[in-house]
Amino acid sequence: MKLSNIRNFSIIAHIDHGKSTLADRFLEKTNSMPKKKIAEEQVLDQMDLERERGITIKSHPVRMYYVLGDEEYELHLIDTPGHVDFSYEVSRSLAACEGAILVVDATQGIEAQTLANYNLALENGLTLIPVINKIDLPGAEVERVKRQLIDSLGFLEEEILLVSAKEGIGIDHLLRAIIDRIPSPKGDLNKSLEALIFDAYFDLYRGVVVYTRIFNGIVRKGMNIKMMSTGAVYEVDEVGYFSFGLHPTESLMAGEVGYIIANIKNIKDAQVGDTITDANSPVEKPLPGFKRIKPMVYCGLFPQEPNQYEDLRESLEKLQLNDPALVFEPENSEALGPGFRCGFLGTLHMEIVEERLEREYGVKLVATAPNVVYRVHTKDGNILEINNPSQFPNYGLIEKVEEPYVKVSIISPSDFIGPIMELCLGKRGTLIEMNYIDPMKVVFIYELPLSEVIFDFFDKLKSVTRGYASLDYEPIGFKESDLVRLEILVKGETVDALSIIVHRDEAERRGREIVKKLRTLIPRQLFEIPLQAAVNGKIIARENIPPLKKNVLQKCYGGDVTRKKKLLEKQKEGKKRLKQIGQVEVPQEAFLAILKSE
Repeated sequence: MKLSNIRNFSIIAHIDHGKSTLADRFLEKTNSMPKKKIAEEQVLDQMDLERERGITIKSHPVRMYYVLGDEEYELHLIDTPGHVDFSYEVSRSLAACEGAILVVDATQGIEAQTLANYNLALENGLTLIPVINKIDLPGAEVERVKRQLIDSLGFLEEEILLVSAKEGIGIDHLLRAIIDRIPSPKGDLNKSLEALIFDAYFDLYRGVVVYTRIFNGIVRKGMNIKMMSTGAVYEVDEVGYFSFGLHPTESLMAGEVGYIIANIKNIKDAQVGDTITDANSPVEKPLPGFKRIKPMVYCGLFPQEPNQYEDLRESLEKLQLNDPALVFEPENSEALGPGFRCGFLGTLHMEIVEERLEREYGVKLVATAPNVVYRVHTKDGNILEINNPSQFPNYGLIEKVEEPYVKVSIISPSDFIGPIMELCLGKRGTLIEMNYIDPMKVVFIYELPLSEVIFDFFDKLKSVTRGYASLDYEPIGFKESDLVRLEILVKGETVDALSIIVHRDEAERRGREIVKKLRTLIPRQLFEIPLQAAVNGKIIARENIPPLKKNVLQKCYGGDVTRKKKLLEKQKEGKKRLKQIGQVEVPQEAFLAILKSE
């Protein structure tokens, strides 16, 4: 296929604006969908989790052929993940394209991720085609959404296309617009190989399958290729393209999108954003934009049954084969026994991993509260990166503590300005700017600590805006904060898995909340159980779980009062002794209690 007849594009949208349904219609119109798949919806979303949640977790590229006039065109749809946690993967997928379709729901209008994806696409220099979807719905406000696209994002009215992905309205117009508006790829077959890795997965029998876009040169079987970030060299076993499975071809040329199999044993050796080049005549410098993925959120995962520890380790290893962003290391907790400290891209990534471990591998889990990575500067000049409250040093050794901050975009109906500002202020937020998209919709830009965003912020935002607000965030670096470790003591002993790192001003409130909840969750014993919250050894909150009372006087039906006193004294002595040797088991619900605040 000649370069002028190739188009590489992706579809970007906020969650649930119809991205996967639009991809289905493209596949139908270009006759690219196998007959057995025609009755299905979201055919590119292969996981049950993706279908249930209505989000794309793993990118799925596909090649389609479309005839316009007398010419046949080769269209490469590079599907992108649909959540803020996977924004780096989205940026690399966009870097593999020349254009993108920006889909906006006719009933919802511009949302937070619409703006985030729009900015990502502009950074990558893509040609954008604005599309208003769901125009067939009774609640569609096409003119209002058009006005938003014109006023906020600077599109011209004649550029905006109206479609209904569900009903198939306007799909032919959109396919023609892709061919007319999106530029064909540029590339030189005679130059040395220069290819971008935009995704990869692990095949049990063939090793890593690398998703790649060729910018210059040609790759074919038997060639030696080199990964520029690691310098590792591999011999190519197979190249080909995607169309509901892998289709081997002789070669992949400049401008094309496809896959490379080269006996790569570990997915960490094919990192997203890395550049592949010819090992015999490598290019001088890699393609721009590559960075190593670093986990943002950490939590402890422990098996409910101690005999499932090995099962959990094997399950995490298998998941990591296809998810290089997941990191884990062994951890031992006094309260929960042996388990793993796991790092994730964000809270959604964490939820997905936990759900997959329970569904696909049958491991029952207890998860501790999610934590971010803190930087602790000690008085002896060291900088410690801490993702576990138990590693937090003593107060006397600390010079200063820094925590990660994020830039948060919130888009909401203008009726909820007050509650949103109150919520962000309570979460230590700083308002950067506030603009109106139209008289009915407002966008806030806040700087917030990441720890406040991962801790019930989204739930509260949805609650104060009756579900109408949308949220997107991006990391902006570390800032100094007054942080302390809040310890929870049960019967005088610190429960390490319940410790959290909080801002000093919030410590007392959070401590009171946690011990109050634990009082209802820990079952009563035959002895009194004190529950305490402490900061730097100072108790800041306390609750008592009263003892169960056995009626030792039940058998006394008369007689002298001294007999009753003797029995009560004996019970009192027994309880005193029991209080010293009695063990308290903290139930799993208690560990979830600190995730929810009042």
